[in-house]
Amino acid sequence: MRRETQNVLLVLLGGALLKLALSGTYLRYVKESLQPWLIATGAIMIVLAAVAIARDLRLGRAAPQPADASTVATSGDTSTTAASTAGTSAAATATAGASADATAADASVEDGHGHGVVHHDGHEHGSSRSPWMLLLPVLAVFLISPPALGADTVNRSDRNAAQESKAGNGFAPLPGDRVIPLTIGEFVTRTAWDDSGSLNDRTVKLTGFIVRKDQNVYLARLTISCCAADAAPVKTLITGQDFGALPTDQWVEAVGRVVPGSATRDNAYVPTFTVAEVTPIVPPEDTYEG
Repeated sequence: MRRETQNVLLVLLGGALLKLALSGTYLRYVKESLQPWLIATGAIMIVLAAVAIARDLRLGRAAPQPADASTVATSGDTSTTAASTAGTSAAATATAGASADATAADASVEDGHGHGVVHHDGHEHGSSRSPWMLLLPVLAVFLISPPALGADTVNRSDRNAAQESKAGNGFAPLPGDRVIPLTIGEFVTRTAWDDSGSLNDRTVKLTGFIVRKDQNVYLARLTISCCAADAAPVKTLITGQDFGALPTDQWVEAVGRVVPGSATRDNAYVPTFTVAEVTPIVPPEDTYEG
């Protein structure tokens, strides 16, 4: 790959990282704490490309210019001896050229796949298309901008973050507010492992998106440790109202109460949440928990 192409790819990749980090789009793919690293990485890539471009321009200006053909003149009045010498030199040059062609032909060999590989000065030169694959994430960022994970991921995953929590760690006391805002992760974990029943008869407000599977409707979120690749769903079965008007992946705030003892091993620790009030909302900037 030409150096100019390498520099352009560095600029594009660095620019894509900066666009993700500064626009907030990165929250669809990684945790908020990784933003400084994305900014630093994008800036470094652009600086490296700028340094390489400046060096190439400087070396290009410093390169010697080829001699002007007008400065090469031959005397029209040559002697017989000079003509003879020129004829001998021409013959020798032709012989050397033929020998060089033969050497080049011998140096051109076929590799195991039938592709020609030409050897020059003991080095092999070949072309590769793999570096151009680096353009794919750039095009995805600028043209497609994939959305955050949603209901499809919840339905495809067999994991449940509440199943991976450990009982006996203790839970902080809940505030005495009439309506307690909780993340779905904390809500599900408490209903699964808090033997004290701290959520019984307490009104809770949850924020998540609608998921449908079979005849059931769930309120769900995805938790991540680092990035969307390790996302694990947490969800609660919601009842008490007709949710037919809410489309799948619609974000809502739901106020209601847990059904005591509804999170068991048999249902993968998915509690039942009786909804008293549900309000559609716009998706939050950071759609993941964790």
